[in-house]
Amino acid sequence: MAHLYGVTTAMVTPFDKNGKVDLEAVKELVEFLISKGVSCLYPLGTTGEMYHLSVEERKAVAETVVRHAGGRVTVYIHAGAMCQQDTVTLAKHASEIGADGIGVVSPAFFGVNDREMEEYYVTVAKNVPEDFPVYLYSIPQCSGNEIKAAVAQKIADRCGNVVGIKYSYPDFLRTNEYLEINNGKFSVLVGTDRLFDAALVMGCSGVVSGVSCVYPEPFVAIYKAFLEGNLKEVRRIQRIATRYCEILRNGSNMSYFKEALKMRGINAGHMRAPQLDITQLEIDELRKQLSLVDYKL
Repeated sequence: MAHLYGVTTAMVTPFDKNGKVDLEAVKELVEFLISKGVSCLYPLGTTGEMYHLSVEERKAVAETVVRHAGGRVTVYIHAGAMCQQDTVTLAKHASEIGADGIGVVSPAFFGVNDREMEEYYVTVAKNVPEDFPVYLYSIPQCSGNEIKAAVAQKIADRCGNVVGIKYSYPDFLRTNEYLEINNGKFSVLVGTDRLFDAALVMGCSGVVSGVSCVYPEPFVAIYKAFLEGNLKEVRRIQRIATRYCEILRNGSNMSYFKEALKMRGINAGHMRAPQLDITQLEIDELRKQLSLVDYKL
């Protein structure tokens, strides 16, 4: 089973000016990211505005990414949805189209207890082949529900294809608890781009990074330096990556990602309502701030 590792890039979803998913722009983005050396692609998550897309639109984007990547990089599809049946449908679809695995965000908005959390993931994992890997995805600041390490362990005990977790909250105590699952053989990736260097040092497999969709180069360089054992260089480049994170609002508004991609010559399209594109004044300020980054790798 192909696991997530290194620089796993959370992709934006381009919409045209009429709010339609732009699949040609999706292909362009796939090509850009592969050319920059990212380890894995991860479309249709938070960065991909998942809850703004219909099931059929999500299927179309997933098929486009898998087909265009053509086996050149690992591709995981985010399948989590507001409705459990939609999640199961998207999980099955990802397996059928040849994705390498799926990520599944926890139930959102409505509170769930530990038993409900466990059964949700077990249901999804048992609806895909036993050798098709599933990553849990905990982003409690958005979903309102956190996945406890003990619950994750119970899920992994019942489902051998639940192989890891993406954790998008900057709590290293909880991260360390996840790293102890399955006697230290549980794959843990952080979703906090600014902590990529520290996460690697503590034993995480990598980062699932939205900012790397816009500026993959520093993240790829961090991972390369880490593999070479050059921690001083890791820290130096992390400072560059962190500056990009701050300027791009740490993923709190995907319009910043899309406008910055346009500045790099990549058609990342527009936002889908109710979210709006940032204003021209904001774009001008973004361009100014990005131009001041001391970008030396």
